Amino acid sequence: MKNMLITKRRLFQSAMISSSVVAMPFLNAQTVFPQKPLRYIVPVAAGGGSDMVARTVCERWSRVLGQSIVVDNQGGGGGVIACQNTAKSVPDGYTLMQGYVATHGTSPATRRNLPYDAIKDFSPIGMIGGTPNVLVINANIPAQDFSQFLSYLKKNQGKLSYGSAGQGSLTHLTMELFKQQVNSFMVHIPYRGIAPAFTDVIAGQTQAMFPGLAAAMPYIRSGRVRALAVTGMQRHPQVKELPSLDELGFKGFDAMQWYGVVGPAGMPPAIVKQLNESLTTILKAPDLREKLSVEAVEPMPMTSDAFAQFMRADIARWTKLAKDKQIELDS
Repeated sequence: MKNMLITKRRLFQSAMISSSVVAMPFLNAQTVFPQKPLRYIVPVAAGGGSDMVARTVCERWSRVLGQSIVVDNQGGGGGVIACQNTAKSVPDGYTLMQGYVATHGTSPATRRNLPYDAIKDFSPIGMIGGTPNVLVINANIPAQDFSQFLSYLKKNQGKLSYGSAGQGSLTHLTMELFKQQVNSFMVHIPYRGIAPAFTDVIAGQTQAMFPGLAAAMPYIRSGRVRALAVTGMQRHPQVKELPSLDELGFKGFDAMQWYGVVGPAGMPPAIVKQLNESLTTILKAPDLREKLSVEAVEPMPMTSDAFAQFMRADIARWTKLAKDKQIELDS
C-alpha cells in the first residue's frame, strides 16, 4: 500500500511538471506588448518644434499600439539629462526617447566627456523624419540668389559674420561645413538660441545664417531675411523655389534637423520590430504627414538597422568636421 501511494504521488508530481512545461510556452505566446502605457521622453522643454513633433507622433502611435503614450519633457543639459535617464531605464519597451540631431549627432561629435554613448547605450527604434537647414542672408545684401552671394562673399573675405544658435549647434556646424566647401571665411557669432541670432541677421549685425527651415519660414515669408538654398539632396516642398545645395554642385551636403526614436540598450528584438513596424505605419498616413509639415518635417521611415547606420554616419560626419575645425566643447 505504501509503495502504491509513493508511486501515485510521483506520477502526480510528474504530471504537474509536464503540464507546467507545456503551459510555459503557451503563456509566453499569449504575452502581448504593450500591456500598459508607454513613457516617451523628449529631451527639450514643452513647446517648440521638437515637442510638437513628439506629441503629434505619440497621439497617432498610441492608437496603433492600443495603449496611451505619456510624453515626458526632460529639458536641460543639451539633452544629456534625458539621454542618461533613458539609458538607465529598464529595456522592456515601455520607456522610449525622441533622439534628434543634437543628442545623437552633433553633441557626440563636439562635446568631450559626454556622459553617455549615443550608439552603445541605446536601442535604435526608427527614424521619424527630418527638415533641412536653409541659407539665409540679411535682406539688404546685394545678392538675389546663391551665385551672387557666393561672389559677394569672396569679394568680402573676412568682413562678413554669421550667427548660430550656439557653439557646436547644427546651425554652427552647417555653416562651417559650407565655409569649408566654398573655401571662404566668415566670423562666427554664437548666440543663446536661434531667436536672438535671427534678430541680429535681420538688423545687419551679422550677414548670414543656416537655421532650420521651420524656424526660418516666418522670417522668409515676411521678407525680413532672404533665403538662397536648402541643405539636402532635393528641393523642399514648402520652398520649391529654392535650390538644394546638392543641386548647386555641393554633392552630399545633407545637413538637417532630424528626429528619431530610441530606447535603452538591450531591448528585445521582437519588441523593437513591433515598435518599428507600428511607427512606420503611422508615418505613411497622409494626415500625419500634413501635421508634421507645420514644422517642415518630411517623414523618413526606415528599419531600426537603417536608423542605426544613419546615426553612425551623422556622428562620423560631424566628428570629422569638428576635428578639422578644432571645435570642442566641455560637457
